[in-house]
Amino acid sequence: MARKRTTVSAEIIQNREIAPLHFLMTLRLPPTFHPPYPGQFVMIRAENRQPPLLGRPFSVYDFYHDKKALALELLYRVVGQGTRIFSLLPQGEKLEILGPLGRGFKIDGRRRKLILIAGGMGVAPLSFLASYVRRRGAGSSFEIVSYVGARTASYLAGLDKLETMCSKTFISTDDGSLGYHGKVIELFEDHLKTCHGDMPAVYTCGPYPMIRQLADILRGCSGFCQVSMEERMACGIGACLGCAIPIRNKDNRQLYKRVCKDGPVFDIRDLAWR
Repeated sequence: MARKRTTVSAEIIQNREIAPLHFLMTLRLPPTFHPPYPGQFVMIRAENRQPPLLGRPFSVYDFYHDKKALALELLYRVVGQGTRIFSLLPQGEKLEILGPLGRGFKIDGRRRKLILIAGGMGVAPLSFLASYVRRRGAGSSFEIVSYVGARTASYLAGLDKLETMCSKTFISTDDGSLGYHGKVIELFEDHLKTCHGDMPAVYTCGPYPMIRQLADILRGCSGFCQVSMEERMACGIGACLGCAIPIRNKDNRQLYKRVCKDGPVFDIRDLAWR
């Protein structure tokens, strides 16, 4: 689902480190900003036009009314010069926000069980999906189960919030410091073997190898799985074509789709692996 985008000036309410190299930024937005849908993202940059000159994409972690204003939460990890600069911005700093952007998740009301599979920072858009479902009138009738993986326990940023919205949460770490020792998809596959009947709705976001492994596991299964793809972006509106990925259409022909414009959410069965 696409929603009307706009560019607004936002003020930082808080920008704090919640785990090593992981930050939670909360922004106050004007009422002209259109509410985002789960899976959508925003492009942000400093208003003073200082580096980084290009905007950076951030998945929406949460969105809600804060007194008389709108509040937008962004969960991010410092991975380069741009995010390092953002991590140093203080309360009261102004940012330019373009959004909401992209196409988000589709919620199938016929499937009352949702499975969320997050790898690393993939927890951000999936947390927004869970909170969106819970805030809806019929949210209590959904069962939400999450699988969350990270390299080590200290990198499980955002886990506490997600756990409050899920009936069950399964954790894995690559180094075995918390939960299952191994990859999160391995943990999910073990549990999948015990499932009976129709597949629930599966939503996932994480590193490319994780998504490819999940696609192999779900091949031939009933139900659907939607994936929010993680790709580098420059413009965020589909003009530069820098985030194009291979997709297979209904005729099994390969073509390219823009993650920022045609996604970032795709049906996992449509992805063409490189």
